[in-house]
Amino acid sequence: MTLKSVRFLLCVTLLGGVVTSSQAFSIDGAAFEFGASQSTGSSIDRYGAVATSDWNVRWLPLGDWYLDGFWEGGFDVWHANTRGTTGNDTIATVHVAPMLRYQRDPKCGLAPFIEVGVGAYGLTDSKIQNKNFSLDFAFGDSIGGGVRFGDEGRFELLYRFQHLSNAGLGDRNPGINFHVIELGFHF
Repeated sequence: MTLKSVRFLLCVTLLGGVVTSSQAFSIDGAAFEFGASQSTGSSIDRYGAVATSDWNVRWLPLGDWYLDGFWEGGFDVWHANTRGTTGNDTIATVHVAPMLRYQRDPKCGLAPFIEVGVGAYGLTDSKIQNKNFSLDFAFGDSIGGGVRFGDEGRFELLYRFQHLSNAGLGDRNPGINFHVIELGFHF
């Protein structure tokens, strides 16, 4: 087992411990996602699952609209459509991110929203296709929007634009952008 594999397993264990060790982190929702890269010289698809834990706050209420937040933790697999120069065509990631969402009350029927967030990502390898991230750690910032629907807004369809990079902490910082679609369910 390599040092990178050990660090990745520690990240997964830490993420699982944070999500399950406290009642404050009860899982309130889950989603499946698909994404595709939008970076020069690379074509990488991304598949994954996320779990969310709502903060259950209502900041800045304005009619049926308010600002809320939640924790998101997830696991993704990135797969390059061609092998590229690094020799790696598949890596996995885990992440945790606080998210802010301005939304219409889901009990009002169709409930649109917009959201932003910044999180931390652990990668199984720092190289994929023609990208060398220099570190097996990245920050991910995202902006998106979507709609909750169904009985009390139990279902959710979301689009996100996401940028990941090591913020200049490594020797190289090519970054990568993804367009992501999520289909989620709230418990």
